Amino acid sequence: MLTTIVTALLAFAATNIDDIVLLTMWFGSAGGSLQGRHIVAGQYLGFAALVAVSLLGALGALLLPREYIGFLGFLPIALGILALRRGGEDEDEEGVMQRISGASGSRGGGLFAPPTWTVAAVTIANGADNLSVYVPLFAATPPTQLGVMVLVFFALVAVWCFAGARLAELPAVARTISRYGDVLVPFVLIGLGAFILWESGALGVMLRALGIAAGSG
Repeated sequence: MLTTIVTALLAFAATNIDDIVLLTMWFGSAGGSLQGRHIVAGQYLGFAALVAVSLLGALGALLLPREYIGFLGFLPIALGILALRRGGEDEDEEGVMQRISGASGSRGGGLFAPPTWTVAAVTIANGADNLSVYVPLFAATPPTQLGVMVLVFFALVAVWCFAGARLAELPAVARTISRYGDVLVPFVLIGLGAFILWESGALGVMLRALGIAAGSG
């Protein structure tokens, strides 16, 4: 049991270090239509989807190859480009995360409002490394221990959200996000999307498809 818990801790930390940065940015930009509950709910929804796909993969029923999951990397790239395009517009300073989440001025919203799905989608798009680790890990774990491992994973999501929220409250971090967030976040999202496309192999698939198309032309 202890071995299972330690393995789960190491696997989660190794595949979600970058999420701490993203969560800190989300919480640092919270306000208006993007609230803390949307961030937590979106993180859980996105992570639950990654775990579900990993469990299917461990059962030998993975519906899509990892490189095709990587095409979700276009989502953060699109969000980053949208944020850059809107950066020069005259609007309330609710933070770039609200703007790219589809915020239109209404405050709050239900738990499953558009910002929740934006956070979930970015979490899924950033999950290529999660899939590459969780699928073989789940396949090698006995069913009784697998349940413990998944429970540890979901408990750690709450720890990650708490850490991101607390980091965003640190004066130095908050000032940095306030001062440079509008400039930094779009480039972080674009860079993240490019990394996902490269690391997952999706870029190779796309280049090969373009090469085939060019050859046939």
